[in-house]
Amino acid sequence: MSEQETLLTPSEVAALFRVDPKTVTRWAKAGKLTSIRTLGGHRRYKESEVSALLNATTGATYVSSVRVEKELPHRGTN
Repeated sequence: MSEQETLLTPSEVAALFRVDPKTVTRWAKAGKLTSIRTLGGHRRYKESEVSALLNATTGATYVSSVRVEKELPHRGTN
């Protein structure tokens, strides 16, 4: 991990995937994400790893703390 790697909380990761924070913890226990423990025992996740998983699973792109979704075709009501 680089010295400047941004770390995300379980709540921040959960918001990106639109899941419960406990789901993110389960993903870490299952090896889907690597977690880093703070001195207080809280989990943190590497932004780069979360971004890669987000792109691989949803097709969305995560750019410096802003989630940008791929443009989907809109259903017209005309």
